[in-house]
Order: sequence, then structure tokens, then C-alpha cells
Amino acid sequence: MNPTTVTFILYLVMLIVIGIITYRMTSTLSDYILGGRKLNSWVAAFSAQASDFSGWLLLGLPGAAYAAGLGQWSLWIAVGLAIGAMINWQYVAKRLRVYTEYSNNSITLPEFFENRFRDKSSLLRVISAIFILAFFLFYTASGLVAGAKLFNGTFGMDYHTALILGGIVIVGYTFLGGFLAVSYTDFIQGFLMFLALFVTAVYGLIEIGGFGALFDTLKSIDGSLIDASAATAYDSEGSVVWAAAGSIGFVGIVSALAWGLGYFGQPHILARFMAIKSHKEVAKAKVIAITMGAVIPLYGAIIVGMVGITTFDVPLSDPEQVFIQLVQVIYNPWVAGFLLAAVLAAIMSTIDSQLLVSSSALSEDFYKKFLRKEASETELVWVGRFCVLGIALVAMALAWNETSSVLDLVSYAWAGFGATFGSAILFSLFWRKTTRNGVLAGIIVGGLTIFLWGYTGSDLYEMVPGFIFSSIAIVVFSLIGEGPSEEILEEYDKVTGVK
Repeated sequence: MNPTTVTFILYLVMLIVIGIITYRMTSTLSDYILGGRKLNSWVAAFSAQASDFSGWLLLGLPGAAYAAGLGQWSLWIAVGLAIGAMINWQYVAKRLRVYTEYSNNSITLPEFFENRFRDKSSLLRVISAIFILAFFLFYTASGLVAGAKLFNGTFGMDYHTALILGGIVIVGYTFLGGFLAVSYTDFIQGFLMFLALFVTAVYGLIEIGGFGALFDTLKSIDGSLIDASAATAYDSEGSVVWAAAGSIGFVGIVSALAWGLGYFGQPHILARFMAIKSHKEVAKAKVIAITMGAVIPLYGAIIVGMVGITTFDVPLSDPEQVFIQLVQVIYNPWVAGFLLAAVLAAIMSTIDSQLLVSSSALSEDFYKKFLRKEASETELVWVGRFCVLGIALVAMALAWNETSSVLDLVSYAWAGFGATFGSAILFSLFWRKTTRNGVLAGIIVGGLTIFLWGYTGSDLYEMVPGFIFSSIAIVVFSLIGEGPSEEILEEYDKVTGVK
């Protein structure tokens, strides 16, 4: 058994052990879905960013940089995401933590909307839960694809066998330990992701002679690789040829920067804000999350991709394999195994969170709300666990196509959540006149825009029109209908006045 295999096995065993330990700490649905709001700043920060970035940070983004250098849109996506993460932690985290506790101790996003606007019809809750399930199926599928590519690239394992193996492990510890298992494993995984990208990027730069030598080498291959506005050319079989094919233009840059808008509507990230043990912990968590959890890994991923261009004489057939192949070339097997475990960490850290949020939508927002209002906490926990299993099976079916792209699936789901819930969250937290009808209209308009925008033929990322149309719908429907009740306004004033 080689060192890489030993490292992987030890890592997988550790995850299952954490699941078993946290199983004993999970007795209520609040524990299973939100960890009883017990996360400290370090765990909240790393688990939020780990659940955010997933496998695309070590596969998709390095792959984009490998395919285009600074061109196409890789640099602009990193800029947009860094800005979005900063704003989300700076303004949304604290207020959402306070508001969800004030609003009848809401433990899911749909429940928060219902309680925030006193929606007795439950339409807000149901519509929100439906969109969460729809987009998370694509998001979870992207993680399963990334895991299968990891096992395929590392061990030469058959894609479908790898897909099933990865699914079993992730479902195993999420099924057992719920949110606490997910958060504690995400803390470890987030740190591994940071370390893997930081160390590999720095090592690669040292080996090549620094940034100057890297850019000189890239320029000698093709000047477009250091041009942030360049589009990338492909041959007839879709392989990268590292040659400019014009400019990505204004629409391309706006579309890439718009990834930052997605932060405000991601349920698995917002859940970490809701679960932190006190709003006073947010300030410390913010610093950790932005520096070690976002900025360094994002730009480290781009450097890794560009170092890969200078390393391989024969271009890789799948750019998203660049990190996997690079660490096996430049490190000894033990170090390579450790760093490849970081890829597995990145993949698992998002899938487990997505499964959990999807499970909460079914168990809390459908089962408890409409089918078994008097269900015991033990019953609800087990319903949540079996929902995790069912959702994973559907996502695995979506991921079964071996040609699926990690970044394409993530891009669609990210836009879906950003447009559907991003503006709804911001207006709910920061506009006093927001109403139930406004948010309901915004969620529906944003979600439908994502589903329908592709039919327009536009190259503009669907996130942009989805977020804009959703915001317009919220303002219009909030102003033309009956305003918020005095009870809602009083609660808003209390929450916004918390220091």
C-alpha cells in the first residue's frame, strides 16, 4: 500500500470517528441542523469558508487558471469572491445571527423568512425550501463529480466506482453527526485547504524563481496568459492550446465579478452565521475567514494553475486535474497524500453542508410543518438523517455523467442561490419597509430568472439579471402593498439596535 493510499485511508477513518463522537452530542433537531448555536469563531470561520469553496477551489479555479492564466475570467472571479466574502462577513453575519434568534429562534432560512414577516400562509417557507432543494441537487452533484475526479486522477479508479465510494463516506459522517460533525470536520478541512494552496503556491513560486520568472515564462508561451482581459482558444476537441482568441469584454468581466453577489444567498454559508455562539464572536471570525479562509486560498489557487502551465510539457487533457497532478510531481508521496487529502476535504466540506441544509428543508420545513407537527425531537433527527441519504442518491444520479464539469455545476447552483435568496436576505436585514409579499416576489423572480435566462442566448452570467430583477421585485411589491405591521417594525428596530 503506497503512502498516498495510507494517508487517504487515515483521513477517511478520522472523519467517520468524528461522526460517531458527534452522534452522541446530537439529540434535538436544532442540534442536528444548527449545532445548538455553539460554534466558536475559529470553527465558524473555517467551516463557513470550507463549505463555501468546495472542490472547485482546488479543481475548478486552478483548472481555469491552468487553461487561461490570468485570462478568461479566473482573476476576476477571485476578485469578486474576495470582495463578496468581505462584505458578507462585515455586514450580514452579525445581523443575521441576532435576527434569527429574535425571530422565534429560527434554525433554517425558510423558517427565518416565515418568522421575520409573520407569514401565516407558510408560502415563504415552502417556496424557499423548494428552491433550496432544486439548486442544492446541482451543487451536491458538483461535489460528487469533483470527488470522483480526485479518486480517478490519484488512483486511476473507475469514475463511477469513485463516485459511489465518495458518496458513502460523506453520507456516513453527515448521517451520524449532523451539523456538529459537519462543522468540526469543516474546520479541519478548511485549514487543510488553506495549507495545501498556500504551501503549493509558495513552493511553486520558489522553484520557478518568483513572480517575475513565472510571468516571463507564461509570456514566452503566450502573452495572453498574463492578460486579464484575454479569452482562451481551444482546439477542435476542446483542449486548451494557450492562445488568445480575442477579449472576454465588459460582459465577461462583469459576469466574473458578479460571483461575489452569490455570497449573500448561500444557505450553507448563512447557516454558519446563524450557528455561531454569540454575535460578539463575529468580529474575530471575520478576520480569520477573510484572510486564511478566502483571500489566500483564492489567489493561491490561481498561482497553482499558472505554475502548472510551466510544469507539464504535454498539456493536461482535463485542466481541472492540475492540482492533483502537480502535487504528485513536486512532492514526495507522503506530502502528496496529505495535500491530496485537502482536495477530498474541500469536496466533502461543501457536500456535507449542502446535504444538511437540504435535509433541514425537508425535515423542518415540510415534514414537521405539514405532516407531523407533534413529531418528537428524536423522530425529527432520524427524518433528517434519512433525508440526507435520499438527497445524496438523487445528486449521485445527476453526477453519473462522467463528462460533467465541476465549475459548470457550481456556477449554476451558485447563481441560483445568489439570485433567489441574496437580495431577499439583504432587504430583510437592512430595509425596514420590506414586506412578506416583497420577499416572496423577489425569491420567485430571482429563481425563475436563473432557470429561464439561458434561453435568451446572452453571455451575461445569470446571477446578474437574477439578482437585479429580484431586488426590483422586492422593492416594487413591498411599496405597492400593505406595509409591515408594528410588531415587525419593533422587532426590526430591536435587532438593528443590538451592539
